[in-house]
Amino acid sequence: MELKGRKLGILVSARPQDRNFEHALNLAAVAQDAGVQVYFYCLDEAVGGLANERLQALKARGINLFACAYGAQKRSLSLGDLAAFAGLSTVNDLIAFTDRFVSFN
Repeated sequence: MELKGRKLGILVSARPQDRNFEHALNLAAVAQDAGVQVYFYCLDEAVGGLANERLQALKARGINLFACAYGAQKRSLSLGDLAAFAGLSTVNDLIAFTDRFVSFN
């Protein structure tokens, strides 16, 4: 199956130190290497991992990185340039727009 040009949405709410956060990063990297357009959304506890070195490297390589603005504000995190900060309507758009959508909680 040809994956190049396909779109994958990944929603992560797991804490950065949890295995599921790492699983999400691994999936994003493998998908990106296969030519898949990756849309990665950090929600709840995952916003604490926006500065994660691997996640930022994936962003630099071209994944589309989003984060919950409310979750970041609730945790007193700066709304800097680590990600595009958005609301849950963006998650809805990603579900509708991508070929596959998975979540890691």
